[in-house]
Amino acid sequence: MPRVHTKRRPSAPAGFFEWEAAGLAWLAAARGAQVVRVLAVEPGRIDLEALEPARPDRRDAGAFGAALAATHGAGAAGFGAPPDGWAGPAFIGAQPLRTTPGGRSSWGAFYSEDRVLPYAELAARRGHIGGEDLALVRRACDRIAAGGLDDGEPPARLHGDLWNGNVQWTPQGAVLIDPAAHGGHRETDLAMLALFGCPHLEEVLAGYDAAHPLRPGWRQRVPLHQLHPLAVHAASHGSAYADPLADAARAVLALPSA
Repeated sequence: MPRVHTKRRPSAPAGFFEWEAAGLAWLAAARGAQVVRVLAVEPGRIDLEALEPARPDRRDAGAFGAALAATHGAGAAGFGAPPDGWAGPAFIGAQPLRTTPGGRSSWGAFYSEDRVLPYAELAARRGHIGGEDLALVRRACDRIAAGGLDDGEPPARLHGDLWNGNVQWTPQGAVLIDPAAHGGHRETDLAMLALFGCPHLEEVLAGYDAAHPLRPGWRQRVPLHQLHPLAVHAASHGSAYADPLADAARAVLALPSA
């Protein structure tokens, strides 16, 4: 019998842990990056297979990058599409996440309207961002929504909340936990890894690029894809994220068109 790690939240919104389980199953179905196994799920509770921790090494990091490329390559129905078969609410951390059945065809409109602006505006209502900083974010979102940064990449199967804490290193390599899985741009997952740090990140990126080469200029586009996690954190964690969010928006305004 596997060891069990149980997460409980009796006050969790309806569908909260069921959403997590659906995302894990969808990611696992890609047969790319390893995903923690769900043993049971019910309202207010999810049982996961307990993971044995290990120190990551460069070889594991490169293998994880290649496996993540395979996960992304499994695709999604559209930008903002939820995991196949999921029709309930979606979340990133404790916050609601917009999804669209079947997804949207325009990445720019999806990313601006569903991934950045809702959280930036929530941060503004909570007093965490305002003035010129908020104006910069809105201007960046206007540019993104207009489609000038769309590059023709197909919708990728994203983890959606890929900060370092959701990559667990085990003796068998990296294992993904706690997703906000949806269809999006593959560079967004990579940008989140870079934002919050990841062991041997350059090896992860090299393994990824070898398996599925990234479009030239991807490093310059990192701030574009960090707008979403920065806006989420500005909304949930306070004004410390206002400056980084504004700096990312300023970088987006300086990007060349795709």
